[in-house]
Amino acid sequence: MQRRNAIGNSVRNTGGGEATLPPYTDLLWPTVQAVIELGGSGVIEEIDSAVIARTGLSEEARAVLHGDGPGTEIEYRLAWARTYLKGMGLLSNTRRGVWSVTDRGRAVRESEIKPMQVAYTAEKRRKRMVRNVSQGAQVVPLAAAPEDPELWREPVLGAVADLSEDGFERLATAVLRAAGFTTLTIPAPGGSHAPEGHVEGTGVLRVSLLSFSVFFRFLRAPEKAGADVVREFRAAMVGRGEKGLLVTTGSFTEDARAEAHRHGAPPIDLVDGDGLCDLLKEHGLGVRSTVRTIEDVSLVPAFFAELSGR
Repeated sequence: MQRRNAIGNSVRNTGGGEATLPPYTDLLWPTVQAVIELGGSGVIEEIDSAVIARTGLSEEARAVLHGDGPGTEIEYRLAWARTYLKGMGLLSNTRRGVWSVTDRGRAVRESEIKPMQVAYTAEKRRKRMVRNVSQGAQVVPLAAAPEDPELWREPVLGAVADLSEDGFERLATAVLRAAGFTTLTIPAPGGSHAPEGHVEGTGVLRVSLLSFSVFFRFLRAPEKAGADVVREFRAAMVGRGEKGLLVTTGSFTEDARAEAHRHGAPPIDLVDGDGLCDLLKEHGLGVRSTVRTIEDVSLVPAFFAELSGR
């Protein structure tokens, strides 16, 4: 058995041998070309196999587990690559589990990949800094910022998008139970008002001495949900719960957030894709968190001044 070495891209097996895995940045171009070779689209297994064939990874490297498994490290890095390529506008996954190359992806040259990846990462950091400023958080200067630690959410949302309908339903129930819900009821297919592929139902949430019946809906959609989505959910909520919980893997518009708390209407709690990822992280559902210590080293001029008698 092999496991990933924490340093660099080397991996060591139990017999002491080593294999080398490429970083996800080196998998961007092969992934685009693999999807093109597959006719412009493919499922994850097809794409992964095609990329592995193009890169010539050894059997030892392909066998390396990510953490404690069961997934492999190369599968994990390929998921990152697809996520970045989607953000860069080169791939799309409008159908669950199926990835397609965009017109921009067909036209891109290998020499353009690295600058596009750098620009995409910088834009992600900029947006996060703007959000932090709006929330009153301390801003870390971009030049001093390490590799963006918040990008972990993107492959997580990619994994959620690739789940089967049954898998997405099981994820929704796992999140709710971990958050303290009991007596969960999800209608059988055909008995739900939720759009196809989404999950809705009722449950009971106990908070201290009180308990509430909650009507919930989980939406799997990359786009922003507007006020109309909230209004439709509120209409479906009538007679089914005291409170409403609307979760999306995408995001909500400002109008949607305003509608959720409109005066005189039953309030609805909204959870966007980032919030869903935070819940998965908090409860250890498909996400493992490792705390690292960062050492800050700085000069103490007074020490050297004393040595010189100044």
